[in-house]
Amino acid sequence: MPGDDVNNHNKLQTRVEFLEEKLLSGIEAVREHQVTMCDDISKIKEAVYNPDTGLYARLRAVEDQVKNYSKFLWMILTMAIGSIAAFITTQVG
Repeated sequence: MPGDDVNNHNKLQTRVEFLEEKLLSGIEAVREHQVTMCDDISKIKEAVYNPDTGLYARLRAVEDQVKNYSKFLWMILTMAIGSIAAFITTQVG
């Protein structure tokens, strides 16, 4: 029976070492993926918040363009209404 205890002990020790190695391998894989995710998040943050070429900067540029286009349309509309009013005034008077 003492030989069986030693044999069982060796099997358990081998199994524990295998599980420990597998666990450490899994932790290393998680660590590698975590580094990759950290790099990706940094790139996303830079793409969104970069003051010159980021998403917010491009959105601000589009908003400014829409404002300028709106001002231009109002100016054209005002000129058209003024021209029509001037034409009617000259024809009636």
